[in-house]
Amino acid sequence: MAPTLVFIFFPATLPSSNAPNSTKIFLPTMASGLTAAARYGTQSVTQLAASTSLRQTLQANGLRRFAHQTSTTPPTSPFAPRHLLSIADLTPTEFATLVRNAASHKRAIKSGAIPESLLGSLSGKTVAMMFNKRSTRTRVSTEAATVQMGGHPMFLGKEDIQLGVNESLYDTSVVISSMVSCIVARVAKHSDVADLAKHSTVPVINALCDSFHPLQIIADFVTIYESFPPQAHKLSGLGLEGLKIAWVGDANNVLFDLAIGATKMGVDMAVATPKGYEIPADMIDIIQRAGEGVPNAGKLTQTNVPEEAVKNADILVTDTWVSMGQEEESKKRMKAFEGFQITADLAKRGGAKEGWKFMHCLPRHPEEVSDEVFYSPRSLVFPEAENRLWAAIAALEGFVVNKGKIVE
Repeated sequence: MAPTLVFIFFPATLPSSNAPNSTKIFLPTMASGLTAAARYGTQSVTQLAASTSLRQTLQANGLRRFAHQTSTTPPTSPFAPRHLLSIADLTPTEFATLVRNAASHKRAIKSGAIPESLLGSLSGKTVAMMFNKRSTRTRVSTEAATVQMGGHPMFLGKEDIQLGVNESLYDTSVVISSMVSCIVARVAKHSDVADLAKHSTVPVINALCDSFHPLQIIADFVTIYESFPPQAHKLSGLGLEGLKIAWVGDANNVLFDLAIGATKMGVDMAVATPKGYEIPADMIDIIQRAGEGVPNAGKLTQTNVPEEAVKNADILVTDTWVSMGQEEESKKRMKAFEGFQITADLAKRGGAKEGWKFMHCLPRHPEEVSDEVFYSPRSLVFPEAENRLWAAIAALEGFVVNKGKIVE
């Protein structure tokens, strides 16, 4: 285990604008200690003081990372970390690269050959998992990914931390990001994870909010990539152009990010929802903007008739009809979604392609999809769930290990 150095400077020696002499003593001592710590491989350094002069001195000694950690203001370029809040944050090339990396790491690790780029890549690093919502696959996959990469996952549930309740999001973000290497946040509102990212000095990865679910979508496209032979091999894409996804059910966060990813990868999407449950106009704008400048961008269509959506579809997808926080609407929603269950008969009536597959992010409820489909050879749900692990590894590699540079 790497040693931890703790620097404690009592008030009499702390630098201040009124104590120039103490500053002269304090800064070289602090900077030299941090320099030695960095040069001799110390993984964790705790320093209990901060000032503009200290940051300048640390930067002069080539320790920009430590200098940045002393700041109590939101990060600015060139030190600002890169965050993953939605698939919209990725270029088509970056999204495709994350998917390919996840699939590649999966093949290598399952064959017993851990890629050198991953081995110990998070050694000495802590990944804070701030979850205000319950989770199974997201928590297990993120913790497992962190451990496989040599890091330490720190789970902070709603009983441990309540975002914006006892402490402002600004304070929480600044404090926690000063102690860890990454924040993986599962929250209710998108504005919460956006505020965390705005003030964090380390990468923030969205593990689900009410608008987006990027880790799920990376896993979904790994599943599609593995299940459908690529039509072409392009640096900017996955060779999935021409495929069609039919979404039958509620317009929710998973759908929104899935549609963004499909648009970027040239995959068409047809969405069937009951009247009154369509994709909101502002989200339609975000999805359409994802296709700007993308050759052969995927097209999005909406309908209130499930059979229309599944026509010529390669993949049928659904999700829960009652998302977390919508429990009071359960009876109303169950009535509205009658006739929207995915069944083999629906696929036949609507004219889905002969080899169509089924996907669901889980947990699944029987009203959403029949047992006949869910447990059939057409179902990709369990490989899809496993791919959450490989998606998490690819995301941590890209945003933490490689500091936001998404490369193969």
